[in-house]
Amino acid sequence: MTDSLQHLGKLVNSGKLDRRTFMKRAAAMGASVAFSNGLLSSSAMAADPVKGGLLKLGSSGGGSTDSLDPALAASAVPLFNNHSWGDLLVDIADDGGIEHRLAEEYGASADAKTWTFKIRKGVEFHNGKTLTPEDVVATLKRHSGEESKSGALGVMRSIDTLKIDGDNVVVGLKDANADLPFLMSDYHLMIQPDGGNDDPTAAIGTGPYKMVVNEPGVRHGYEKNANDWHPNRGHADQIEILVINDDTARVAALQSGQVHMIERVPPKIVELVERIPGVEIKSTPGRGHYVFIMHTDTAPFENNDLRLALKYAMNRQEMVDKILFGYGSLGNDIPINAAYPYFSADVEQRSYDPDKAAFHYKKSGHSGSVVMRTSENSFPGAVDAAQLFQQSCSASGIKLEVKREPNDGYWSEVWNKQPFCTSYWGGRPTQDQMYSTAYLSTADWNDTRFKNAEFDNMLLAARGELDETKRKQIYADMGSIVHNDGGLICPMFNDWVEGVASAVGGWTPNPNQAMMNGQALSQCWLKA
Repeated sequence: MTDSLQHLGKLVNSGKLDRRTFMKRAAAMGASVAFSNGLLSSSAMAADPVKGGLLKLGSSGGGSTDSLDPALAASAVPLFNNHSWGDLLVDIADDGGIEHRLAEEYGASADAKTWTFKIRKGVEFHNGKTLTPEDVVATLKRHSGEESKSGALGVMRSIDTLKIDGDNVVVGLKDANADLPFLMSDYHLMIQPDGGNDDPTAAIGTGPYKMVVNEPGVRHGYEKNANDWHPNRGHADQIEILVINDDTARVAALQSGQVHMIERVPPKIVELVERIPGVEIKSTPGRGHYVFIMHTDTAPFENNDLRLALKYAMNRQEMVDKILFGYGSLGNDIPINAAYPYFSADVEQRSYDPDKAAFHYKKSGHSGSVVMRTSENSFPGAVDAAQLFQQSCSASGIKLEVKREPNDGYWSEVWNKQPFCTSYWGGRPTQDQMYSTAYLSTADWNDTRFKNAEFDNMLLAARGELDETKRKQIYADMGSIVHNDGGLICPMFNDWVEGVASAVGGWTPNPNQAMMNGQALSQCWLKA
């Protein structure tokens, strides 16, 4: 059995078999989860990562207004920057479990209201300062303050107290929450010296690389952190992130060898990219979703009949067929799909219905056009998707005016500011984190301005509910509220579709975020 599992482990490491399939086959052979994970780790180690060289990533989702403050990260390039120079307390493994980072251990009280994180010793920041529990507390406090603009603020508001006990950071919650370790994996919560209070944009962390070039909207360059505490990452001597927002230019950069990997390969050209010599397509299903978002507190979208009209005017199946080309699945106007542990299929699938759309549009009393903003920087194929939506709306007498915005500045000037636009979410590991980040009334990243007291109370109740059947039902009821009353139109869940040169080793599928949960540059290497 061991020989067969070792062979499968090598297939995983070479990218020919995904981790989930490996675990299923291992279980069928009678191997325990612990044994399988250990064997998989041994297989990965046996691959002998090649050290040295310059590894380059071409990415969309970058602009001249991008900040290096991890609290403000809102698109792909800031995400990749964070994971290049920084570390979290814990992160999410390929199989969805918790991976220890700067917290080498954690545990909870019986009521799940008090959590203790043991901070790793001997870790050094890029500036030579030794990591302490005080740095961790200062970081969490900076992201928790009422004046904070952190994308993690929605999940951090559940924290009541932060204390230091020797090498431990003790987190006291206002209410019980069995998912707290998953919340600590939020990619904004990179641990900084003194919490980043001195200079949150300094890009000084404990990560595998030190930033040496910072040209927002153009490129970001790094060199290997010689004092990295983690022995099995940061294989290249240097890494570089090139901001290439245009899809065609990004693919051309991969084809010419200017970069070794690109995120967001448009599904409609996957077959063409697969024909490029020395290039492979990596596709990983996950929780990411492409969306059309309306501010429920802003005219004319404060009218729920208008929102329902637009929801019924959306041809979701057409979106999946013509925008995703099979690299994704149908959405249902909630941010949760079957990848989540407490997903419920009880919320009836909304279908394209021009008659219902016309009924609600007339009932809304709205006249004239409805303005929606878009950009290819919001998601691959967003402009085509907007035009498809425009056509399906016209069948119900709804005049949708599509305004194409510049790629640069889309995430600072359009998303979360304009009342109707296209966008995307990478999803989160748990329902609680997804809802707390973007749908809780007080969430700073509540990009639909959805505020519902009943929903908020249910979210708190779900956190402390130990009966899994009851907890699943609460989440189903919350989904119904968002489905019927929210400002989210979610027609589709996307796969992560990425192009990687065959010269790159160490690639493993990770469903949590793009580019191996943002860590492809630190975990991959250039083959000799």
